[in-house]
Amino acid sequence: MAEKPDILGMTLEESKAFAKDLGEASFRGQQLYGWMQKGVFIDEMTNLPASFREKLREECTYRMPRIIQKQVSQIDGTIKYLMGMIDGECVESVFMRYAHGNTVCVSCQAGCRMGCAFCASTLRGRSRDLTASEILGQVVVIGRDTGERVGGVVMMGIGEPLDNYDNTIRFLHLVSQKEGLNIGLRHISVSTCGLVPKILQLAQEGLAVTLSVSLHASDDSVRDRLMPINRTYPIDSLLEACQQYFDKTGRRVSFEYTLISGENDSIEHAAALADRLRQAIHGPCHVNLILLNPVRETSFSAPERARAKEFCAYLEKRGIGATIRRKLGSDIDASCGQLRLNHVENADSIKK
Repeated sequence: MAEKPDILGMTLEESKAFAKDLGEASFRGQQLYGWMQKGVFIDEMTNLPASFREKLREECTYRMPRIIQKQVSQIDGTIKYLMGMIDGECVESVFMRYAHGNTVCVSCQAGCRMGCAFCASTLRGRSRDLTASEILGQVVVIGRDTGERVGGVVMMGIGEPLDNYDNTIRFLHLVSQKEGLNIGLRHISVSTCGLVPKILQLAQEGLAVTLSVSLHASDDSVRDRLMPINRTYPIDSLLEACQQYFDKTGRRVSFEYTLISGENDSIEHAAALADRLRQAIHGPCHVNLILLNPVRETSFSAPERARAKEFCAYLEKRGIGATIRRKLGSDIDASCGQLRLNHVENADSIKK
């Protein structure tokens, strides 16, 4: 049986054509598209004829996520969401307020198979990829729930965006559509743990997104231990791909570096990182230092903030732009993937 069309994953023109295929005027497809961009469910699309809504229920798939749980920070208004998909899978999304506007962090997979040693998202592996519409739906639902304009997106939630490459690219086209959410590509960051061939492929797409590389170590022995992907694509090959990305796109590469006590947080590690970046990257780059959010299932811990400041100051002294990521929502703090993991474990215990 052929899979039903996924209407949230349609462009405006595709939505109009789909309406015509169902025997409706094309403007009905435009109305449908407008409703979907506001996060409205089919039964609430009141200006669509009942007969058209019935056809939609029968003839299409509508992958709008539903909010299962949310945690709201009383400190800065950050909101962490647990989103449910139509098949029962769930992911996390985060709404963050900044002086320059609101940003949403989205997930691209239910779980993750990259196996990073300090991350909760990967503890149960990957269940499946999310569709482009399910990624888009997280932004749409949060916009509706908050009633606020979303001006930026970071693909840094659960999953590896470049491991779900086709859906990630489709999402980038959908979320930046002028007729839709109209979020500029320059306000979107795509994170990767270092899938070198996909970085090179992304460079050819003509999309002005920021590449955000999860580096987390300055030498292969440490990175091999923390990030299994490094055994396939070691640091030299990763940094070479980053340089090619900059050469092709002109977009500065951002390096994410999570500081883990006793693993990668010494001044010697900072010196090795500065040496590596200065040798490999000929152009602007930035290091975003992150104090580890501890995961109860691992033995890793975060260093003191003073150590992070020393690390940051050393990089800047060596001419490497660096900042310590501001910790939003500290009163609802949970590592990325922990909310989903708790939900899955609770569901398993109920089944038993």
